[in-house]
Amino acid sequence: MKRSPQVSLATAAAGVFAVGLATAGPADAKVEGDKIILGSAISFTGKYSTNGIHASNGYNLAVDMINKAGGVKVGGKSYKLEVEYYDDESTPARGAQLAERLIKQDSVKFMLGPYSSGLTKAVAPVTEKYKIPMVEAEGASRSLFTQGYRYLFAVLSTSEQYLASSIDLAAEIAKKNGRKPSDVKLAMAFENDPFSLDVRAGVVDDAKKYGMQIVIDDKLPRDLSDMSATLTKVKAVKPDILVVSGHSKGAATAARQIKEMRIDVPMIAMTHCESAKVIKNFGAATNGFLCPTQWAETLSYSDDLFGSAADYDKLFKATFDGYKNVPYQAAQASAAVMVWKDAFERAQSFDTEKLRQALAETNMSTFYGNIKFSEAGNNIAKPMVLRQIQDGKLNVVAPSKWASHPVEFPRKVPGS
Repeated sequence: MKRSPQVSLATAAAGVFAVGLATAGPADAKVEGDKIILGSAISFTGKYSTNGIHASNGYNLAVDMINKAGGVKVGGKSYKLEVEYYDDESTPARGAQLAERLIKQDSVKFMLGPYSSGLTKAVAPVTEKYKIPMVEAEGASRSLFTQGYRYLFAVLSTSEQYLASSIDLAAEIAKKNGRKPSDVKLAMAFENDPFSLDVRAGVVDDAKKYGMQIVIDDKLPRDLSDMSATLTKVKAVKPDILVVSGHSKGAATAARQIKEMRIDVPMIAMTHCESAKVIKNFGAATNGFLCPTQWAETLSYSDDLFGSAADYDKLFKATFDGYKNVPYQAAQASAAVMVWKDAFERAQSFDTEKLRQALAETNMSTFYGNIKFSEAGNNIAKPMVLRQIQDGKLNVVAPSKWASHPVEFPRKVPGS
């Protein structure tokens, strides 16, 4: 029977109740009989609930698939995986409190991450304090990996990479058209938050590499409801590329006002196209937008558990109702569970220090991409890719190694 995201939420809520009543397990590890218990404080309510549910669905799907395939083999015995959840209510302080509860009261020694960089930043000091390994899939801010954490491991690419590939693409197109990359004019608008400022840093670094001219460098208004001041400058300056990062609300505002103001820029790149539903809400005006993603079903990654990226896409849609596109948040959550299985089986132990070492030595291929951790704990083996909205569909166009479709340049403004 197919499960909807709502069913998953109900199951998680029941799991929270059960966790609250559970007695503490062994001090050395949360292993009960033939079950290995993973723990996660994640957003089932609050502003991050949509992506929190996507992530938990990804966790649950991987757990189901691993268990059906024979589980996790340690010491000649097969174990089933199970996840104990708490709802962090999209609040960092609550997330930290619940992570401590999972560790101290519920004796969970193997953690999966929350949703968002902000929540991960709140939980990481807790898991570090108690020397509990955490494999996280939803915290991309590079500042997470400058704190010297030893027990934090992230399967996703860091945030400075999100829009940097758009700069590489702009340089590549300039060369093909007989121009110097240094002649490319760049306009930027970013939310004043850690994630978006990390994205900006990556863009600036790559622009400097090519000697591009940054002609607009704006911060979006705090409420993200109006970027017409920036777009008025864009009309006057006529840049070659406009990049925007303001989470879902910022993307929706940008797409709406680009349409309303008939902004004619050859290349536009922005984060959060999918979660802002820009195609559905703004139609043909979004054609040509470049949208970064951690994963896409057309990529050529594969593994022995899920098969190809396309196989995962089909299975996820068959398992959970209501998905026309599988969010990368779900795919990377599944990959995080796979990392735990791999670490248990290489460590052949439930000792947290041996598992931390096994995690540090991870080097694996999955349907989501290759996973290998730097000393800081971030994944250094998987690039971001760019999708472009082409006739209402998101198609991978860069890097060229992964492209399923050629990039359309310049973007065509409807009615022009």
